[in-house]
Amino acid sequence: MTRHVVSVELEVPFHDVDSLNIVWHGHYYKYLEIARTALMRSVELDNDQIRALGCGLVMGETQCKHTGVLRYGDKLRVDAWFKDVTQRLCIAYEVRNLTSGKRAARARTVLVTLNGRGELNLETPAEVVARITEKTGPLTVG
Repeated sequence: MTRHVVSVELEVPFHDVDSLNIVWHGHYYKYLEIARTALMRSVELDNDQIRALGCGLVMGETQCKHTGVLRYGDKLRVDAWFKDVTQRLCIAYEVRNLTSGKRAARARTVLVTLNGRGELNLETPAEVVARITEKTGPLTVG
């Protein structure tokens, strides 16, 4: 089974670069967030849909390994996919510089679900897992 990958393509705007014309590292998380939103929408779990299920989401962990650079005007693609959804929503990313053809970063984020009282869930609610696997099929490792 292949993994369910959602991709977004962007262009580096001038306001994202530093004096060396290189994207400031913090902006990578903005690019990841755009891809994560597209991934969640692809499984019908955008913000309003999550809330309709009586849940909330908070960021539990982020990690980004920079392997290349992005510069003003570069075209980039961010691929996002679910790695695990049972206890937390673990999402993996690859950021590719389409202008140079090289990978710019690999990353992952871990989202934790909240119940209706705003308390952390110890595992992802069954309704959320079902919505994801209904659209993606069984998740593969990696």
